[in-house]
Amino acid sequence: MIIGIPKEIQPFEYRVGLTPAGANELIRHGHDVLIEHNAGLGIGLTNEMYLSVGAKIVPSSEELFETAEMIVKVKALQSSEYSLLKPKQILFTFLHLAADPEQTRALLDSDCVAIAYETVTDYSGGLPLLAPMSEVAGRFAIQAGAHALEKHNGGSGILLGGVPGVKPANVVVIGGGVVGINAARMASGLNADVTILDRNLEVLKKIDHYTNGRIKTVYSNYFNLEQIISKAHLVIGAVLIPGAAAPKLVTHNMVKNMKLGSVLVDVAIDQGGCFETSIATTHKDPTYVVDGVVHYCVENIPGAVAKTSTLALTNATMPYIVDLANKGWKNVTRENIHFKHGLNVCHGNVTHSAVARDLGYAYVNPDKLI
Repeated sequence: MIIGIPKEIQPFEYRVGLTPAGANELIRHGHDVLIEHNAGLGIGLTNEMYLSVGAKIVPSSEELFETAEMIVKVKALQSSEYSLLKPKQILFTFLHLAADPEQTRALLDSDCVAIAYETVTDYSGGLPLLAPMSEVAGRFAIQAGAHALEKHNGGSGILLGGVPGVKPANVVVIGGGVVGINAARMASGLNADVTILDRNLEVLKKIDHYTNGRIKTVYSNYFNLEQIISKAHLVIGAVLIPGAAAPKLVTHNMVKNMKLGSVLVDVAIDQGGCFETSIATTHKDPTYVVDGVVHYCVENIPGAVAKTSTLALTNATMPYIVDLANKGWKNVTRENIHFKHGLNVCHGNVTHSAVARDLGYAYVNPDKLI
């Protein structure tokens, strides 16, 4: 198979879909790897490094899309890339389609096969390709939130861990998944006063057990959320429903009742956001203020630490990329139900139920297309 790795073109995105080590692995399996010129340069992966393992460098994304049978990316397609897709071409990347009707329409029109990292599952019920970026995003959310709390950035001037004689910041994390746990642990490690909310009591029990009660756990409902957020200095939105748009758990009225200079970090923004007041931002201009509350809503949080993120992501995706290249998408999805869960769009059909529901499309069972 011919695998193409384009350069990411979303603003301030320096990650790349494949490292030289990954290219080498695919080439060892008998595949051809095409790398767009300088696709990895933003994190120090030069054209020469790819050439040294047998990959080929192509000068443009147009040539790469025209030649490749499978496109491997990090972020969703940008509008200028829609027309480059070809019928029957495999696209393997983060998609987040439930919050992106325009991209969904383009994928349907292209007749491609689009497999989303974020909905591939595993035997434990986890999301193995989303998990590494969730770990990065959860930890970075605390770093970003602490920075936004600084007075010159519009925050209240609170130090997360406080100092002797001065109380630490009150940090609230909504969601006890991979993002939420990593955010809570990071904040707790800085000696903040941390509370995590979730609707799954088993999740809350595990958090309480593994942190020896250092991180407070609260069952998530409207009343508890409203009360706790009103006292928070930093709130991390870490809500995830696989494949679906994020629920708007924090209302505008809740935001109005927060402390002046407090901070909201919406890690769910790539799925539409879990705060009613969330609007997607970029790393260049990451924050804005609503009712005296600073909002950090960057869609590609892991892109800020692109080298760590690329290495973590490709560690997880490589076995799946090799499987796809070796067997083809039909054989892989036939034999692996967890891979089949990643199939979002296939030959003009929406094949993920949550995407179909949220965007108003008819759901087509992928078994009919395999």
